Amino acid sequence: MNFFIADVQTGFGSFVAFYLAQLGWSPAHIGLALSVGGVAGMISQIPGGALADAVTWKRGLAAAGIIMTGVAALILAFAPDMVSVFIAQVLQGATAGIITPAIGAISLGLVGRSAMSVRTGRNFRYSAVGHALTGALMGVAGAYIAKGAIFIAAAALCIPALIALSFIRSDEIDYARARNAKSAKQSDPKGSDGKQAGGKPVVTATSIFALAKNPALVLFTAATVLFQLADTSMLPMMGENLATTRGSHAAIWMSGLIVVPQVAVAMLAPWVGFHSEKRGRRPLLLIGFALEPVRGLLLAATAAYPALVLAQVLSGVTGAIIGVLTVVVVTDLTAGTGRFNLALGMLGALSGIAASISTTVTGYLFQWLGPHLGYVTLAAVAALATAILWMFLTETKPEKYED
Repeated sequence: MNFFIADVQTGFGSFVAFYLAQLGWSPAHIGLALSVGGVAGMISQIPGGALADAVTWKRGLAAAGIIMTGVAALILAFAPDMVSVFIAQVLQGATAGIITPAIGAISLGLVGRSAMSVRTGRNFRYSAVGHALTGALMGVAGAYIAKGAIFIAAAALCIPALIALSFIRSDEIDYARARNAKSAKQSDPKGSDGKQAGGKPVVTATSIFALAKNPALVLFTAATVLFQLADTSMLPMMGENLATTRGSHAAIWMSGLIVVPQVAVAMLAPWVGFHSEKRGRRPLLLIGFALEPVRGLLLAATAAYPALVLAQVLSGVTGAIIGVLTVVVVTDLTAGTGRFNLALGMLGALSGIAASISTTVTGYLFQWLGPHLGYVTLAAVAALATAILWMFLTETKPEKYED
């Protein structure tokens, strides 16, 4: 499921910026279009996380997100005018509040906290392989078939994603575990029937404020938000530059920049999950965060393609570490609360705000200051995120798992 969902989602993000640049959109308008999707994703995160905690039909949430992504892809392929593009971006952005918590809930419901680190690493491995293979194929399609072929392919890939999803058995997803509540067997003698184990969560402003009173969760969220503020717009900026400098085969060069970090994530994500259990979360997190300012300074120094590839290798390392450990750390910090997906939604909403600000502001920033000073600014923001993590966040791995 993770493999095929990644296949579907590869057609978006950086490919959208690249696609719109080839159609003659200005950097500012591209940034605005990306920000519309980011705002939609931000708005959907908290209700999406609350919904994932509340409903027992986790697979249905994932299916709805896949279908929305397919519709958005078809709109981009066949009607790339400004209004239609904004509608497609809203649809695709809203899936962030549906697919992401659904995958997290399904994973936690299947394996529990004690195996969540390894399971999340495997999720990211298959997701990265899907991104890498599809990114390469879409680059070829965009270069040799048609620009819109990228999004037609993304829509077509919704079919195998839904088929894979249908093979997950709903009766194996423990409802209480899926939201990080007490064991279903402890709270419901019926066990993992997926209906009422652990009791129905009631998501109110009080429950949101309760999460906000968790200092470790607040600090981790602050560092993650700053990281997203720096990271989100780096690859789109590279894509815009390639679209204007590499001519008709720019799609292939762009696909290379998308494939490289995914290969790194596929190789490292299971290792990250395994070693976060063996050595703890904090040392790996510090490495992942600290590599981002290095990446920004490298991009500020040169626009040569080999340097871009190296920057994407660094992106793959940070993506493997932060992607896996974000889920794992939130699992640690919400143990027993039954608000795992809500907490992920809150973190995702704030990260979405940062991402939307990043793409909008960076578009104008690069127009005013040029790419060199623009990347230096992003590197400084990433360095601040690393400093917060280093100074304030302690180890989150528990000595013993209750489940």
